[in-house]
Amino acid sequence: METDRLRLRPLTEDDGDLLAALHGDPAVMRHIDNGRPVPRDAVVAEHLPALLAEYRALPPGLGALAAEEREGGAFVGWFALRPAVTRGLAGGTELGYRLMPRAWGRGLATEGARAVVGAAFEAHPSVARVVATTMTVNAASRRVLEKTGLRLVRTFYEDWPEPIPGAEHGDVEYAVTRAEWARQQRSRRELR
Repeated sequence: METDRLRLRPLTEDDGDLLAALHGDPAVMRHIDNGRPVPRDAVVAEHLPALLAEYRALPPGLGALAAEEREGGAFVGWFALRPAVTRGLAGGTELGYRLMPRAWGRGLATEGARAVVGAAFEAHPSVARVVATTMTVNAASRRVLEKTGLRLVRTFYEDWPEPIPGAEHGDVEYAVTRAEWARQQRSRRELR
């Protein structure tokens, strides 16, 4: 799949170093899981195999996709759509993404997220609702979700085993239904 500036492709076993750099970056992981970088060994032995296994377990087109810049091919991160399993979410197809800090602030997160959400609605009739969650204090990710077309559904509070700074403000759930997405796409086309 390609966007104006990104090429999205399935991850491969050769992506271990790229994934380790992404998941090992403290800025990337600041608002995710326990807020700490993931050691390279854990990424290569656990995270990458789990992401690759999704290709066998999920319908084609779902799972994580490596994101590379079309011009030059630099790895910038990944985007994913899969059945929602994140704590606090109840159903739907979950949008996730992680981008290297050098890709931040350039609109790439919104561009990639729009592409995978659109592809999910177009290729998978069973996808009725796309959901996402982030920490309430993660203003940048919240902006990406809003620009992608998801709307704020609620703020919720979970009892995390290792709360990270900002957890006391809770998490937020965003969502977009198939019908809402279709209306948004019609409006975008009419504005052109």
